[in-house]
Amino acid sequence: MPLNFDPQLVRNALAEDIGSGDATTLATVPADAVATTIMVAREPLVVCGLPLAEAVFREVSANLNLAPSAADGQCVAKGQGLLKIQGPARAILTAERVALNFVQRLSGVATLTARFVEAVAGTGAQILDTRKTTPGWRLLEKYAVQCGGGVNHRIGLFDRILIKDNHLAALRDEPPNAIEAAVRRARAQFPRLTVEVEADTLQQADQARQAGADVILLDNMSNQDLRAAVRLIDGRAKTEASGGVNLTTVRAIAETGVDFISVGALTHSAPAVDIALDFQT
Repeated sequence: MPLNFDPQLVRNALAEDIGSGDATTLATVPADAVATTIMVAREPLVVCGLPLAEAVFREVSANLNLAPSAADGQCVAKGQGLLKIQGPARAILTAERVALNFVQRLSGVATLTARFVEAVAGTGAQILDTRKTTPGWRLLEKYAVQCGGGVNHRIGLFDRILIKDNHLAALRDEPPNAIEAAVRRARAQFPRLTVEVEADTLQQADQARQAGADVILLDNMSNQDLRAAVRLIDGRAKTEASGGVNLTTVRAIAETGVDFISVGALTHSAPAVDIALDFQT
């Protein structure tokens, strides 16, 4: 998924920060002052969001010269430069925080994703994101997951059927069982969409298998039950583990044989990484 963003997102972020004007910069920095600055990684990280940062600087001034020295998806060491900015000092100072906010947040998501991907390396399991994203930033954060080596789950409610426990509760009296009824209805109405079913028990996993689900989400199961579910499903559907996933537990979950592991923390709990804008003297 390429980084596609609405330029209005950048304009709104700048408007929120600048308001009626950058009072400090206007009061203290001469209009003709020029500067050379470098965006620098203060810790090892996976870069993400540089095109957004460039868009921020260009929105503030067309007279800035921008020279990236890294690319989205690249692993960089502490101290490595990411983007060189030269031109009017006022413009650089006014754009600085908004540009950094985009890159720090998205690089944080990419960096955390890369840690999960590294933790399951060699197992065959892939790391998925979820819909637990910052409102308005979903495509940005899912792009960041890709930059970190993760795989996007559904983008929204429109591009995959995911039958969860609350959907099944509404069909609890349907014969022969709620899962069979839900899958049948989903296939009839949206025949081209992938159908995934959440299973909390091995019995539900078996019902989802028999109903012909494409993916079975094994929710909050022990590793022992995950192994049993993988054997039970026996390749007739893809398997996804969810719940209780962190960097300490993810390797053991992956070794149960599941195809995917979904991690909400990639987007809802990723800490921003430390990136600074250094003025060159």
